[in-house]
Amino acid sequence: MSCGEPHEMDCAKALDDVYLYLDGEMPDTDCAEVRAHLEECAPCLRAYGLEQLVKTVIARSCGCEETPVDVRERLIVRLRTVRIELAQREYQPE
Repeated sequence: MSCGEPHEMDCAKALDDVYLYLDGEMPDTDCAEVRAHLEECAPCLRAYGLEQLVKTVIARSCGCEETPVDVRERLIVRLRTVRIELAQREYQPE
């Protein structure tokens, strides 16, 4: 995914790192880069909000503090697939 605007951090990289960012599993400097990207890129901010919501729903559904690793991995793969499908639809000529 790309919003088409120039950013210091590429949109795809920012979205790939969203779960690490949400979970606080990245160095502070990387967190700052993702945060800066989200502040200037509305499409990525919307995607971040969606992934944050999914994480919250999963946490409530399984009644656990952390999402099980296998569920998290399947979810990440599925979200990436959906993101690619949506990006392809956006760039197809009518």
